[in-house]
Amino acid sequence: MAEQYPAQQDGVLIVYKPKGPSSGGCIGKIKRLGQKKIGHAGTLDPMAQGVLIVLLGQGTKLSGHLMGGGEKVYSGTLRLGETTDTWDAEGETVATAPWDHVTEEDVRREVAAWLQLTEQEVPSYSAAKHQGQSLYKLARQGKETPVKIKTIEISQAEVLMCELPLVRFRVRCSTGTYIRSLAHSLGLRLECGAVLTELIREYSHPFSMDEAHALDAILEAPETLPDRVIPLERALTDWPKLVLDETTAQNVRNGIAVPYDPAQLASMPFSEGIPAMLLGPDRTPLALAETQLVKGMPAWAIVRGLWR
Repeated sequence: MAEQYPAQQDGVLIVYKPKGPSSGGCIGKIKRLGQKKIGHAGTLDPMAQGVLIVLLGQGTKLSGHLMGGGEKVYSGTLRLGETTDTWDAEGETVATAPWDHVTEEDVRREVAAWLQLTEQEVPSYSAAKHQGQSLYKLARQGKETPVKIKTIEISQAEVLMCELPLVRFRVRCSTGTYIRSLAHSLGLRLECGAVLTELIREYSHPFSMDEAHALDAILEAPETLPDRVIPLERALTDWPKLVLDETTAQNVRNGIAVPYDPAQLASMPFSEGIPAMLLGPDRTPLALAETQLVKGMPAWAIVRGLWR
């Protein structure tokens, strides 16, 4: 008798990705548990572990909103004295250098300097695109990869342990920051090279490791999957939730904007761009919306429908 898997779920599953498989590989394993409509918000390199936000069913429609502006927190370890082509320990060594001249004070100063960074170089071995092709594919083909610079923001940078040549650290940063690049740039400034040897994503807005489920635990007990899924209503934790009457809910299903009522948001005056999730009378998620002027009138305009 074929194994019975749960029905397609709608919501968010926080997975603790182990070191080794790619994010796509983890998604593929969960997909085989009857979850045909699936995605994720924020890739982790195979070497990395930690919080991976998996989107199921209608939850895939939240992707852009979960990946957009939230912070991420990482802890990691780097090793001085070596440079690799990938800027982490899994790449090919391209240079070594003595690190004996480096002191703990030097390391703490340079890690603190990450707070001043506003941009960084994108690793050549990354999923960033050039003319429609991933940089890592160009690099693996031996082709020259263009230098790409991206804007970042670091709001926390601290040394957790310094036992040279190993340095353990924690950073709080904007989405899309390459921690490998931080390690590489530190190695350049200390004139000895550095590679990232371990990386753990502890937090990916708005979810932390406390909410994460081990991948093996999910795969070994598929029947527990529904209990592990965070419903759509709770997925966007900092978005207001507006419960509509049935007539207004039907209008939303027809794509009609909802008049803005300041009383629904604790008398908040109207301004454009306020996000909200619209719910039916039974709290079934109907749509993602934001405040706009519709035909000159303040309203909740439908951004993305969540009904089937």
